[in-house]
Formats: sequence, C-alpha cells, structure tokens
Amino acid sequence: MGAEGRWAARLDAAFFVLAGMASVWFAYLTLAEGVTPGWQALLVIVFWVLVAYLVLPRLHRILTRIYVPDYFIGRTRTADGLLGDPINLAVMGSADQVHAALQRGGWTRADELTARTGWRIVTTTLSRRSYPQAPVSPLFLFGRRQDFAYQQEVDGNPSQRHHVRFWSCPDGWLLPGGFAVDWLAAGTYDRSVGLSLFTLQITHKIDQDTDVEREHIIDTVRAASAEVDLRILRDFSTGYHSRNGGGDLIRTDGDLPVLDVNGVGVEAGIVADAAPSRSRRGRPAQVVFGAVATVVQTLVYFGFSGAILLGQAGAEESEELRVGLTVVGALLLLVGLGNLVLAAATLAARNWARLALCALSLLSIATTYFERTTQNQHGPLHGELLPLGASVLVLLALSSSAARQFTTTRRSEPDRPAGSS
Repeated sequence: MGAEGRWAARLDAAFFVLAGMASVWFAYLTLAEGVTPGWQALLVIVFWVLVAYLVLPRLHRILTRIYVPDYFIGRTRTADGLLGDPINLAVMGSADQVHAALQRGGWTRADELTARTGWRIVTTTLSRRSYPQAPVSPLFLFGRRQDFAYQQEVDGNPSQRHHVRFWSCPDGWLLPGGFAVDWLAAGTYDRSVGLSLFTLQITHKIDQDTDVEREHIIDTVRAASAEVDLRILRDFSTGYHSRNGGGDLIRTDGDLPVLDVNGVGVEAGIVADAAPSRSRRGRPAQVVFGAVATVVQTLVYFGFSGAILLGQAGAEESEELRVGLTVVGALLLLVGLGNLVLAAATLAARNWARLALCALSLLSIATTYFERTTQNQHGPLHGELLPLGASVLVLLALSSSAARQFTTTRRSEPDRPAGSS
C-alpha cells in the first residue's frame, strides 16, 4: 500500500469512528424531540430504529475490530462483527455433490437476501404463510458471507426452520490440527422471531442445542444417500456454552463431524436447480442508500436556498443583508449540485467522491454541533433534525466497510462471470 493508500485508510478509519459518535448524538436528539407532546412522539419509534439498525451495529463494529480475533476460532461473525453461530459441520466434495446430497435429503436452497426477498419473509412471517426458500441473514467466515444456504421449513411457518450455511475453504487452508476439508458449515434451528439481545433488531431466535441440529443435517443427508461417509473429529474444540450474535444461547460438545459426499452421483436436474443466480456483483446497499440520502440532503439544501432567495426578494432589508442572503442561497445551491455530482461518482465507484461526501457530511454535522454548543442549546433540534439526519445517514452508509471495498476494488477487478463463486 502506497502513501496515498495509507492516507485514505486512516481517513476511512476516522470517518468510521466519527460516524458512530455522530449516530449516538443524533439518536439522543431524536429521542429529545420525540418525548415532547404531540405528533413528535412518533419519533420514539424512529429512535428505536436508529439505535437498533444504525447506532448499536456501528458501535459493535468499532469494538469488535479491537477485541474479536481475526482468524478462525470455529465461530462465524455477523455483519456487525459479533461472534455468530458455531461452525459445527465440515464437508468433503464438490459444490455440485453438496447440492445434490442436500436436495436428496429434503433440503431447499435459500434465496439470496435482497430487498424483495427480505420484504417477502417479513410479510410471510407476519401472515404465517409458507416460504420454503426464505433467505437467511448473512454470516461471515474467511472474511466473506456464506456461499449458499439450505433450509427445511417446519409446518409451513417461515419463523421456524432448520437451516445451514456453507462456506468453501480457501485453497490449501487447513483446520487446526492439519485436517483439510472442502466446506465448513453452520447449522442451527430457528425456533421463533424476536429481538436481538445485542442490537435490538428483529431477528430469528435459534435453539441453543446446536448439536441436535448438526445431527439432524447428518441424518437427513445420510438417509437419502447411503454412499455418504462420516468421520468425526472428536474434541475439535472444547465444549462450551456461549451466545451468538443475536444474544441466543448456544451449547455444543466441541466435536466436528466431517461428511464425505465425494461418492454422491450428480444429476443434472438437481444441480441446475441449485446453480447460483449471481451474475455481476452489484452496488452494495450501503452505497445506494448513501447516494439516496445524499439526494435527500440535496433537496433540503435546495429548499433552504429557495426559501432564502425567494423570501428576501420582496422584504425591506438593507442592501448588505440582501447581498449576504443571496450569497448564502447561492452557496447552498452550489453545495447541493456538488453533492449530486459526488453521489453519481460514488455510484460509479470513485473513492475520492465517497471520501468527499463523507467529509462534507462530517462538516455539516460538526457545524450543527458547534452551533448548539456555542449557543448553549440543549433541547430538541426541531427544524434542523432532517438535514442533520441526512448528513448522519450519508456518513454512516459511505464510511461502511462495504462502501469502502466497493469504491477501492470495484474499478480494479473484472466482473465475475455468471455462476462463479
């Protein structure tokens, strides 16, 4: 990494931490606004959304970078950096053989998590309608999300299901102890829907006996394919009680079963149904959200600019004041137009544009903070809540790891062909 890259990395780290601090402050101001009488009480719900989906996840990301080991310890990690479900299964065999063995065992390939499939699982869970291909939340191993996941819905209720995520092991990678496998998996049973203990987000709650789910996966696969062999790495880890990223208790004996599916025949129909649907890697949701929040921020600037320019047109004011207001209105207009250009460049994977938007948003937040501090204001924001919120959202979204990786690697890497992993 050159000097420019190191400078950008330090700047990104600063934006990442400052965005977390800004989100805490904004959540506090939102709560202060919401506890006032009237319709503003609805902002208490906004406060929960901010805390659950923005503030706590960012704080966890900051803290887990410090204290969670960045190497294999037999646990997955959540998108927020928390320790997730335990790795409780390994597999030998090709991807096609894994798909074939699971489908024969009565397992259904889970859909990729998108805005559409995410909304569908919400509606089907609330209405208790079946969704056998319901997506699972992303968990991370080897620095990347699962390659695919399978599940078995229970009694047509998407809130209860058996499910297992799979990650392919890097070439030449060995388990602790020197044993080589092709896939690692984390299987758990969703028993209900509830709130995460650590982030307060709505999530599936898992059964703590993860070994029972591990045995269920093995039994269903081996019952359908007698050629599947089983080897167990005894005491692969010390048996333990812990919690996953949602705060659910987990319990395991520490053994690691290894399923060998190399003897499973591959049928074209089965594998075709399970073929990955990925083609090109799209823009991360954080980048798109950051661009949308920038547009909202720009509309606010345009609104302020129009109010200033039109409001003082017919007013009886001194010439100096008229000139000053005109300059302020024109500056807001120019800043808004510049934001739109930077948002478009960020969507096109220009890292300089993303960093510039982060810097402008941080400047806007800092300006509001120092204005309130110097004027000794401690109450709610009222009219300034929307522009401040837009700035905080832009900074949070574009300082995320996904946004940084997109703008720093997208332009130097070719798109992968369909079906690649």
